Amino acid sequence: MLNLSQTQKQTLRISPSQIQLLNFLQLSTIELEEHIKTELEENPMLEEATVGEDTDADDFDRDDKDALSASSADYLDWDEYDDDTPNYKTQLNNYSSDDDFYSAPIIQQTSWRDDLKEQLHVLALNERQQLLGDFIIDSLDEHGFLKYDAEALADDVSFTNNIFVDVPDVEEVIAIIRNLEPIGIGTSNLQECLLIQLDKKREEGQDVDLAYDVVQNNLDDLAVRNYEKIMRSREICSEKLKNAINLITSLHAKPISEENTSSILIKDNIIPDYLVFYEDNKIEVSLNSNQIPPLRVNNSFNDLIQGTPDKAAANYIHTKVSAANWLIDAIQQRETTMLKTMKTLIKIQEEFFKTGHVQKLKPMTLKDVAEIIKMDISTVSRVTSGKYAQTPFGTIHLKDLFSGGIFTDSGIEVSNREIQQTLAGLISEEDKSAPLNDFQLADMLAQKGYPIARRTVAKYRDHLGIQSAQLRRVL
Repeated sequence: MLNLSQTQKQTLRISPSQIQLLNFLQLSTIELEEHIKTELEENPMLEEATVGEDTDADDFDRDDKDALSASSADYLDWDEYDDDTPNYKTQLNNYSSDDDFYSAPIIQQTSWRDDLKEQLHVLALNERQQLLGDFIIDSLDEHGFLKYDAEALADDVSFTNNIFVDVPDVEEVIAIIRNLEPIGIGTSNLQECLLIQLDKKREEGQDVDLAYDVVQNNLDDLAVRNYEKIMRSREICSEKLKNAINLITSLHAKPISEENTSSILIKDNIIPDYLVFYEDNKIEVSLNSNQIPPLRVNNSFNDLIQGTPDKAAANYIHTKVSAANWLIDAIQQRETTMLKTMKTLIKIQEEFFKTGHVQKLKPMTLKDVAEIIKMDISTVSRVTSGKYAQTPFGTIHLKDLFSGGIFTDSGIEVSNREIQQTLAGLISEEDKSAPLNDFQLADMLAQKGYPIARRTVAKYRDHLGIQSAQLRRVL
């Protein structure tokens, strides 16, 4: 028997356009600029508007635009937008395209591998040695160390180039590469890298015997700052050991590093999404959207869509017009949401934005901001994630404004960023010959009114990139 039944249930469904709009919020300024360029290339109904021109397509396919807007109108976040004219429409009147809010990117000119090959190719080597040298240089890791032994390299070269290569041939070329610049290139580990640099200094006439002996026999003890054991084993005083350590620390721990490479590396420049500035003693904020053009729907297809008998062409035009309208609306809603969120952040962290001092940060969570602007927590997360703000005291990551807090002995809630800065200050003022351990630091923080446990001190210290007391010790 077949039975029919009817049930009623309430579910929450998010339309594809709403999901797309949420993902649109997460785009950074650079990503948005690239997205708009792609849309302009792919959508013939979308075009750049001239300065001061109204970008709304009120006289073209308004039904499509209203239907598109209605699909997202029931989403809670979009009910809270104010009616102020968004910066999207007036940005070109406020900013010039010549305004630079960030430095130009650094262009890569040459890599250190290419530099090594150039040094190698000017030597009087035969074709076989040149081939081996290029292969070995390509086998170096990112720090310039050679992690493969001569036998493994000989097998790899023989298999790759269909020639027979003997181990002594590889060892000979490795020795040649180790004489290239920078010093230590082609060594297999830290110890070899330091020893070859000390050999170079000995050839220059420096006294490196004690430093060489320490690196060769007591490198592990030196790494854990076990100075007493080194002095006993070498039968030396602390002053001699200190001089040897000063010489060792002047060497490069890696053949390839920022300190000793002449290569120009590509660095990702941070493009701020927000611009925070002072005007008439007030903190103002705007979006860094001077490179984003105003958009409008191309009206030249207005007659075509009404007169064409081709349904496929009409559907195509309707689809592209809807996509263009959606993009224009999405950009406006993105700007409104971002400005609303950033103004709330500035209001909560007003003292921080006035001074730039991390100690002025108040405990703040995504939920706190979401409750004020009456939006979902996920929306606030998307607006702040991966976003940066340029301020008079530098460029900051918005996620750094969010932090937990604890109550001091006086009953005042302070941010853990303030505690971390206090911790860093205590460590910077400590006696380096007898650094403070985590228990001592916890006691000192408690005396300053920050009652936190030792494990919390260790967590904050690791977050700040500060080593343990034993590894901070110096003679």
